Amino acid sequence: MPRRGAHLPTLLPVNTTAPYLTLPRPTSFYRGGLADAWGVMRTGRLGSAWRVLVAVDPTTLEPTQRAQHGTLLLTCQLAVGEVDAASGTAAALAALPEVDAGAVTAIQLAQGELATALGDHETALRHFEAAGTSAGADDPDLEPWRSGAAVASVRTGDRTRAVELAREELSHAEESVDLHRLAVSLRTLGTVDPSVDPIRTLQRALGLARHTDDLRLIAQISTDLAGLMLLTSNEAGRDELLELLRPAEAFAATEGLRPLQGRVSRLLERVAPDGDGGGDGAAVGVPALEQLTSAEQRVARLAANGMSNREIAHQLAVTVKGVEWHLSRVYRKLGIGSRTSLGSMLDAG
Repeated sequence: MPRRGAHLPTLLPVNTTAPYLTLPRPTSFYRGGLADAWGVMRTGRLGSAWRVLVAVDPTTLEPTQRAQHGTLLLTCQLAVGEVDAASGTAAALAALPEVDAGAVTAIQLAQGELATALGDHETALRHFEAAGTSAGADDPDLEPWRSGAAVASVRTGDRTRAVELAREELSHAEESVDLHRLAVSLRTLGTVDPSVDPIRTLQRALGLARHTDDLRLIAQISTDLAGLMLLTSNEAGRDELLELLRPAEAFAATEGLRPLQGRVSRLLERVAPDGDGGGDGAAVGVPALEQLTSAEQRVARLAANGMSNREIAHQLAVTVKGVEWHLSRVYRKLGIGSRTSLGSMLDAG
């Protein structure tokens, strides 16, 4: 018998919520003073939530609250590209004394996110599966573990398991009648299941996401869809692609979500190589680039390609502090404040 939910990618219309309704969601794990920060994150404004969370002194919180704070902070740090800081947050979470079941699940999910960002997909899979076996796995505040595990399974070579997890998550999402969870599950299914039409599935995921408040999820799926259309569709029009990418770029730039901004910028360079596809960075001429030393150019290029400071330091066999010093000089010479527009500026030069 086919799994419940297997029909959804075929029958769910694009840009509609029918037959699903947005129902009130109970809050469970992220309660108390951190519920507001979680609510901001649920709208996708992770840069805004990050600025709130870094102002909180975690040593003033009891262990479960520290787990709440740390897991939210780690997600925000990864979203803005602060992988080194996220690693420090993860270490602090691992050292917490005994916490409740929801905290155990949240910490495992956060560790899985970090391992994914670091490219350690076997470790990510272990953390996501551990989250799935913990007592807090069904907490409505926590992201479903199967989506992360499905992507990690693909990247470790087990596509069969990935498809199984993605379809299980889709079934649970249908039962939850949560549009956000449905959008995430369809995004995962379109990524890992070769038996579905990936463009059509992502279009449906985007249609559902647009009925939620999560601006980041909308931008992520829009970027996924544009990239897939560039790869596989001969019918993808330039205007259609720009319509997907320009809002995603503007949102990522506003929130300072550097990894997402980097993905969008690289796609825009392919869609509009003449430079009229949008973007917030002014072109930099050759004389400005000539101010950069060869070492600064190497660091700048790796940073523009989305590598963290730690990854750059490892590749170039220098210290993280050395990378930070080079980047600060690059920013000053090019007249920019961060790596958000670094890629497009270097390519323009």
